[in-house]
Amino acid sequence: MKLLRYGEAGSEKPGILDANGTIRDLSGIVGDIDGSVLSDEGLAKIAAVDTSTLPEVSADVRMGPCVGSVGKFVCIGLNYTDHAIETNNPIPEEPVVFMKATSAICGPNDGIEVPRNAQKTDWEVELAVVIGKEAKYVSEADALDYVAGYCLANDVSERALQTESTGQWTKGKSHDTFGPFGPWMVTKDDAGNPQELDLWLDVNGERRQTGNTRTMIFTVAHIVSYLSERMSLQPGDIISTGTPPGVGAGFKPPVFLHNGDVVTLGITGLGEQRQVCRDA
Repeated sequence: MKLLRYGEAGSEKPGILDANGTIRDLSGIVGDIDGSVLSDEGLAKIAAVDTSTLPEVSADVRMGPCVGSVGKFVCIGLNYTDHAIETNNPIPEEPVVFMKATSAICGPNDGIEVPRNAQKTDWEVELAVVIGKEAKYVSEADALDYVAGYCLANDVSERALQTESTGQWTKGKSHDTFGPFGPWMVTKDDAGNPQELDLWLDVNGERRQTGNTRTMIFTVAHIVSYLSERMSLQPGDIISTGTPPGVGAGFKPPVFLHNGDVVTLGITGLGEQRQVCRDA
């Protein structure tokens, strides 16, 4: 299933993409696409619905973030060897973990707000994992049982704030609009192997990133297990799993985002995003 949320920001309604690519309204079935419906039982209830009986929604509707009421937005840094090398960082021996403020979350096509006085706003196409049930001290072998599905994310970053001033990465990762994800969450039964997905990102029509999740240093299962030993994961939590090489900071000279730039990105089977940059 491809589950989504649509409508005005802050007032999104739950929806599903049917087999013909038409958005259907799920408001009569569930209140929202959030942690309350992401368990195996909740998803089975939605899967049992005949989508042809649901109201159609205009294709022109705004797409919101595909999961609502996110409790934690956890990110993994430097999870592709070539990306660590291009940013002059050592290859991590265990997952690099940081948090992104949930206020950074926005719809997949809402645009990127370049912070005031920013000089190094950057892009990162990533596979995001949506947790379906509470995970605490779970084994790597069982970790994927706790996943509801997967979606596309852009881990937008302001590199100067992230790495060139004191403190932790979070401050360079949490500006408003720095967390677009969606357009939909694909349930794990339909997403295929999370370690066999192609990723890509273009800026102004020029390819910047190309990768595949098979080259992750730490797999999705490893990441979920690792995090569950350090914090409990709740239904609706989002984990962004790192980016392949090709970020702006890795170019010589570096290339960053400015007002008017257009970022497009996608992952096999998980849809695409389009963001126009604007000054804050």
